[in-house]
Parts: sequence; C-alpha cells; structure tokens
Amino acid sequence: MRVPNSVVLPVGTHVDCCREEEVEEKRHNIMAKISAMLEERKSNLTHFITNLEGSEEPEFYVDQWERLKEMESCTLTILNLVAVNCTDHRDIKKLEAVILEHVKNEELFPEVVRVLPPVYRQVEAAIVDIAQSEEMADHGMMDLQYLLSKLSQCEHLANLGRELLQDVLRYLHRIGLVVWYEEIKHLESTVFLQPTFLITMFKVSVETIFLAEPKLCK
Repeated sequence: MRVPNSVVLPVGTHVDCCREEEVEEKRHNIMAKISAMLEERKSNLTHFITNLEGSEEPEFYVDQWERLKEMESCTLTILNLVAVNCTDHRDIKKLEAVILEHVKNEELFPEVVRVLPPVYRQVEAAIVDIAQSEEMADHGMMDLQYLLSKLSQCEHLANLGRELLQDVLRYLHRIGLVVWYEEIKHLESTVFLQPTFLITMFKVSVETIFLAEPKLCK
C-alpha cells in the first residue's frame, strides 16, 4: 500500500482441504474483504487529510499532510485470486504460469520491456558472489562504500562509480535481491545483501516484544 503502482496477486492455498464449491465461495469472500479493506483505507486517508487541512494551524502539519497525500496517490492493482493445492506439482506450475503471464503484461508493468544496461547484470552477479562468499557475515550487512570498493576489484567493474552503483541498488532493491533503505538517514550507508536475515531479525524482534508484553502489563 506504500509502494507506488503496486500489483498484488492473492494466492489461496490448501485447496485440497476444501470442496470445489467452497473454493469459489472463499475466493469471492477474500476478494470482497480486500476490496472493503482498500475502500476503508481510502476513506481513512481522506478523513485524516481533511482533518489536517481543517485544523487551526495547518502549517504545523505540512509534513504529515505531504506523507498522507503521497500514500493517497499510491495506486494498488489487485489481481484475481489464484487457488492452488501446494501438494500438487501441476498447481505450482499453474501458479508459475499465471505469474509469468501477469509479469509480461505491459499495462501492469510498463517497464517490462526496458532493456537493462549490461553493467546492471554484472553488478548483480558480483553482489550475488559476494553474498555467497565465505567471508560474508551471516547478517549480510555491508557498508555502501566498502561494497563499492569490493565491486571495483572486479576487472569489468573497475570504473564503477558510487552514483551508478546506487542506481543499480535501487533496481536490485525493487526486485528483492538486496535491501537498501536509502531514504532512512541512519541506514542509507548500509546495504543488506541477505534480505532473509533481515526478515528473521524482524520476526524475532516481534516475538520478543509479544513475550515481554505480559511482564510489562504486570
């Protein structure tokens, strides 16, 4: 909901646990709930924006207003839910085919026909090698400048500049290969080459908070 022009493909699993008529009923209910959720979000954003604009001193809330307007402008395309039986290889192939069909849709993904410069693939391959190397720490975190120096050691990337690397990292962040929070000041110089570690860390943090919550209540 916070990413501009997002495209979401809902996937329903455990079809093998349902009767055929139940699958269609659940598909309809899920899509209806998603639509209701989006409408509620739109309504809430409009309400918050209106409140800020109608406040006595709206100039004090400019930053909040701009963030809400930015969120309001983010379009979200919800595709039809795909129901699959994860124990059936044929259903997995069916899901794969549906995903590829949507990804190749130029109306959904206008940049699908964009031809990336060869250096993008070269940097991507080099980053994969670094992430999989024995010297890479388990957390997968690396300073941006240090990453640039490591990449520059590759013969074909000797002239790689910081600005070009940042462009490549934005692309790799979008496709999920790395995580780079360039918009967060304290993290803009850190690249996460192992996104799965970051997900695990968030999961453990949330679990720790929930475990500690009863003690805090006492």
